[in-house]
Amino acid sequence: MNVTRTLDLLPYQLQHFPQPDCLAAKINGAWVKYSTQDVQDKANQLSLGLLKIGVGKNDKVAIVSFNRPEWVFADLAIQQIGAISVPMYPTITEEDYRYIFNDAEVKVIFVADSNLYQKVDAATTGMASVQDIYTFDEVRGAKHWSEVMAQGEGEDAAKLDPLKAAVAPDDILTIIYTSGTTGNPKGVMLTHKNLVNNVLGTLPFVPVDSSHRALSFLPLCHIFERMLLYLYLRIGISIYYAESVEKVADNLKEVKPHIFTTVPRLLEKVYDKIVAKGMELKGVKRGLFFWALELGLKYDTQTDQGWWYNKQLALANKLIFSKWREALGGNIIAIVSGGAALQPRLARIFWSANLRVMEGYGLTETSPVIAVNRYEPENNKIGTVGLPIDGVEVKIAPEDGEILTRGDSVMKGYYKKPDLTDEVIDKDGWFHTGDIGEIVDGKYIKITDRKKEMLKTSGGKYIAPQAIENKLKESVVIEQAMVVGEGQKYAAALLVPSFLGLQDWCQHKGIPYTTDEEMLQTPEVIDKFKREVEKTNASLAQYETVKQFRLVPNAWTVDSGELTPTLKVKRKVIYNNYKDLINSMFR
Repeated sequence: MNVTRTLDLLPYQLQHFPQPDCLAAKINGAWVKYSTQDVQDKANQLSLGLLKIGVGKNDKVAIVSFNRPEWVFADLAIQQIGAISVPMYPTITEEDYRYIFNDAEVKVIFVADSNLYQKVDAATTGMASVQDIYTFDEVRGAKHWSEVMAQGEGEDAAKLDPLKAAVAPDDILTIIYTSGTTGNPKGVMLTHKNLVNNVLGTLPFVPVDSSHRALSFLPLCHIFERMLLYLYLRIGISIYYAESVEKVADNLKEVKPHIFTTVPRLLEKVYDKIVAKGMELKGVKRGLFFWALELGLKYDTQTDQGWWYNKQLALANKLIFSKWREALGGNIIAIVSGGAALQPRLARIFWSANLRVMEGYGLTETSPVIAVNRYEPENNKIGTVGLPIDGVEVKIAPEDGEILTRGDSVMKGYYKKPDLTDEVIDKDGWFHTGDIGEIVDGKYIKITDRKKEMLKTSGGKYIAPQAIENKLKESVVIEQAMVVGEGQKYAAALLVPSFLGLQDWCQHKGIPYTTDEEMLQTPEVIDKFKREVEKTNASLAQYETVKQFRLVPNAWTVDSGELTPTLKVKRKVIYNNYKDLINSMFR
């Protein structure tokens, strides 16, 4: 069977390696499993139901939900009738929902639960294009997704055959909205061909097969986990959905997966937890723990460090690292890390513990994988994002070092924004990633900088600093602000006070004003700035919120070299000038 569209992947699994647990989720304390046939039947029935309620080719259907089998049923059902899915984060703001529903002209929305229903219902008030909202959980006063399923009950699935046949590889499969540096999110149009080529391009490098299980917890609305869903379907890997990010540790022990995908932030948490436990040890056990850790931090995938190091490492694996593997279920063959840069020390320590981390790189616009470090140590270079996958070309722009890529995984374009599409895809088909990089050893891609100003946390979330800074500067006591947090766990900010505003506030509150520097040490003043930051945070999505801040007594000026002639903040200059202060916010 030839796979040319994502809707061919499930039938491929059904034909080659049907699974009793194609998908699984924990419901009321027990794992509920769906066979490959179950998933196909559910998707077919939902497709037929969608047709009955008036959804047809090229109509947009939004999915706003955390990972669960219903997410996949909906996704497959939508694509089988040639409609287009618009997956969205369950954590974004009401304003973002409103913008996306409007921009994409969404017709039907599936939401997970009561909270999301309230949010989405409010966001769609007065919106003519939205026909209905259906919930996956039972929600009082809301339509349940089973109503759509009921519409398709008893219908002949053969009715879908001509509709499936009419879906072309170049048809749009999904529109995924990504945060813009300024202004509104952009809708990335990805075709069936884009995703299938990414699946087939990564296929040769996956070290697991149809006898293995995956635990899934990264959001399916993100292109990384979405592509992995399709890859797992193609390979026949059983997918178990974690109950929540908080329950991942428990679910790893229950499911005992052979593979999972993650963002560096989660590996940081695992590592921090392990080290915290090591700190609690006493005497010889403590000594052994930190000896193993030191050995691990010296590990290199591409260097044989001799028999004595190897002998010690084997002992460390037996005494210490074996417990790490047990904590992750005991069956891990590989961990795939993406979405943000992985700290080399984490890669070293996990590899030394026989937990092979395959770090990769890509963007929503590239469906997403451009490159990945391989499973074999000789093709895995720590500190890089690996080698390009099959069918993907990469080159470094000579003028500024930007990473450019070309291939069938590159998006069709930005929805309704041909001008923005032309800015990133040149006439020769090269997509300009906005990342600066170099090729190491003639083959490995190394990212050295970001051309754009967007911040990316270690959790893989993009944060647009300018919008947050402008919000902070709305305060009468804040003159200037710079948000930082690239590669960190959260966003933080440097704040330059408006001393005139601060004097007024102090006078109003009856606080004696001494010098500017002294006032910035006063508990009441620090408290005032805390409240101002909290006020800004209230209007932001959770992942964008500013968790730490530091007050800077000197204004940034053109003369100091910290502002451009048009008064734009020179981020690199300010970062270097306040490096220690910035680092103190992430300790």
